[in-house]
Order: sequence, then structure tokens, then C-alpha cells
Amino acid sequence: MRELDRIASESTLERCAIVGAGRLGHALAAALRDAGLEVEGPLGRGARPEAPVVLLTVPDGEIRAAAEATPAQLIGHCSGATTLEVFGDREGFSLHPLMTVTEGGASFAGAGCAVAGTSDRALELARGLAQALQMTAVEVTDEDRAAYHAAASIAANLLVTLEGAAERLAATAGVPRELLVPLARAALENWAANGAEQALTGPVARGDEATIARQREAIEQRAPDLLEAFDALVTASRVLAAS
Repeated sequence: MRELDRIASESTLERCAIVGAGRLGHALAAALRDAGLEVEGPLGRGARPEAPVVLLTVPDGEIRAAAEATPAQLIGHCSGATTLEVFGDREGFSLHPLMTVTEGGASFAGAGCAVAGTSDRALELARGLAQALQMTAVEVTDEDRAAYHAAASIAANLLVTLEGAAERLAATAGVPRELLVPLARAALENWAANGAEQALTGPVARGDEATIARQREAIEQRAPDLLEAFDALVTASRVLAAS
């Protein structure tokens, strides 16, 4: 039985290639090898791997060209924002780990993973890869891709921006970032356990408008560029508190 036929029937894979030698490519290659797969790469852009399945970890703007240059029977990409349209008429899938990858690598076990496929076979392969990496797969269609990726960006990227704003403002009062960390962790863990409505605390949740006004005045004086964001977040928090 050909390897690709076995993939279709068993949703398993023994050999694949990764094209894209950045952080994600290296992290996925290491994790897949640890899962028992034979991995070719990560290879540089323009490589022509021999494996029947190729996973692209190149930048979003290069996915289409990389897919067109890849002779593999099944091609996948790891972009959160890119749809399956980049594969044209070819069979392909997407596998986007809901996990930040740093220079030190990443642990994918326990993370979520958005998957999609142009065929049942491609989708099942994506699910199989997610399972091999010990991730929880959820199918996200092309029409939901932008909303999904925006949610991921808010949960990770914009959260860091928000904590950066807190760090800046705390510094004006002589409070180091390290002292904010337990507070931020507790809030995140409370949200994870109970959801946003139950996790919201502080002056907005209490309806303490006098305290909010004093906070706003301090921000206007010490970090005026943050005032618009503060106002928007207070407004959103009021909506949450009233729900």
C-alpha cells in the first residue's frame, strides 16, 4: 500500500517534510521527531523535498509560491490567517498551533490547533498531525478564519501590548513589572477557569466611577498616549459587567 493511501485510511503519517527554517519550522520538526515521525528538514525556501506530505512554515505572503513550487501530493501550511485558497486546485490542509513560538522553541502538547482541508483526506491528515503533537484540533473554515485569527491575536499579541501599557504606567509609580506578574497570572487563570463575566474584578465590576475617574486623570498626566485605549477598554468592561 502506498504511504499516501495508508494516510488516507489510517490518518497516520510516518514521513513528512517541513519547508521554512524559522522558529516554527524548527519547533515543529523537533516535536514531530519526538512523536516518532521521520522529518525532512526544516528546509530552506525553494527546496524540493521528496516526502509525500510537505508542511510549509514560510511567511504568509510566500505560501502560494512555495506551494506551487512543491511537488508533494499533499501540502499543508501553518498560517492562522491564510485560507486554503492558496492551494488552488491542489489537495492541501492547514495546521495552525494556538501556541507562541519563541527563540527557545515551543511545547505544543495541550495546545489547541486550528485545522482545515480541501478534502476529507487532507482534513484527517491535519487532525492526525495535531494528535501526534498532542494538540486538540478544531476545524476552522475559510469563512471563519479571519475571526479566529483575530481572537488568537487578542488573546496573545494584544494581551502583551496591554501588559506593556500596565508596565509603563506602574514604572511611573516606582512599581516594577515583576510585581504585576502574579496579578496578571491570577486574572488569566480566573478567566480560564470561569470565563470573562465571572473573572472581571476591579472598579468597573464594582461600579466605582470615582476611582475610574482618578485612574483616567493619572493616565492623562503620565501616559497620555494610552488614554484612548484605556477609555475603550473601560467601555468594553462596562458592557461585560452589565452582561
